Amino acid sequence: MSEETPILKGALLEELTEFFKSIGEPGYRGKQAFIRINRFQARTLSEFTEFPLALREKLEAMGAFPDLPIIQTSKDADGTEKAVFAAGTDRRDEETKKIEAVWIVSEGRRTACISSQVGCTLNCAFCATGTMKFRGNLKAWQIVDQVYGLMRHRGSSMAADDPERLTNVVFMGMGEPFYNYDQALRAAHLLHNPHGLNLGARHITISTAGVVPGIERFTSEGQPFNLAISLNHPDPEGRRDIMDITDRFSLPDLLAAVRAYTKASGKPVMFEFVMIPDKNMGKENVEKLVAIAKSVNCKINLIPLNTNLHNWRRPTDEEMVEFQNALRQEGILAFNRGSPGRRVGGACGMLALTG
Repeated sequence: MSEETPILKGALLEELTEFFKSIGEPGYRGKQAFIRINRFQARTLSEFTEFPLALREKLEAMGAFPDLPIIQTSKDADGTEKAVFAAGTDRRDEETKKIEAVWIVSEGRRTACISSQVGCTLNCAFCATGTMKFRGNLKAWQIVDQVYGLMRHRGSSMAADDPERLTNVVFMGMGEPFYNYDQALRAAHLLHNPHGLNLGARHITISTAGVVPGIERFTSEGQPFNLAISLNHPDPEGRRDIMDITDRFSLPDLLAAVRAYTKASGKPVMFEFVMIPDKNMGKENVEKLVAIAKSVNCKINLIPLNTNLHNWRRPTDEEMVEFQNALRQEGILAFNRGSPGRRVGGACGMLALTG
């Protein structure tokens, strides 16, 4: 395995095969390990019952199987649950690096919303994660282990008749996935692998604040996963006030990259639009958003503001419906995502180790 994947977790099937050969074991151990890790969500080497004790002890001595433990959970009345994971220690100050992930419960769906970084380097005005100290990128194993940890905690399987069956994974937690591109996409492919969870590509969504080079790479590689874009304002200057990433990647450049993606992939992009009264919900904003939506193959997720970082007001249910109807009357597919997990600090924009 490469220096970036020196352990069993986070390794691709072919890497595991080569790893076991390199330590004098038969290559088929790689497939056995991959299935045990990614299909059965093994947490310890003792669960590798197909391995002889001597091999398990050898791997244990190598530190080949680290853990990403859940250290705290908070459950909302609707069943949505936020989990805090310990992701090691920051060598700079010896503080425990913590991340949050959310198990979202909705009708007919169980969605794992996972993080790709410890904190975030961006400072989106509506998002509490940006107020945290950035403590680095997560490895692929730490990203997928959030899914596996949530599944173990919830007693979830991939069985068709399991009411807690995992149906979707969204890279919408802490951090910007495209600033950790290689590890985030490796994690997505691990979740998609038929020897693991075998989660369909259309059930995995990568969300970006608008990192244009990342979108261009995602497009050129023909990645099979869904792409979501945090749009949040249809006007370049208005978006700059809300999302500092606009200073690096302008709205026109972002939309050009999105159009190239939808043309190449044949799939719609999902625009995420956090609703902030007096900021992005005026009539002129509706008109500009309609113009954008009609110029690109897209759907729009409307999300009510969940944080109070700037004393901004959360929209009322009536305002949400009015905005949604204005879009739908123009033939735009617009959905109200609501705020699952809001009471436990698990809704969109709230992941900051609070609540």
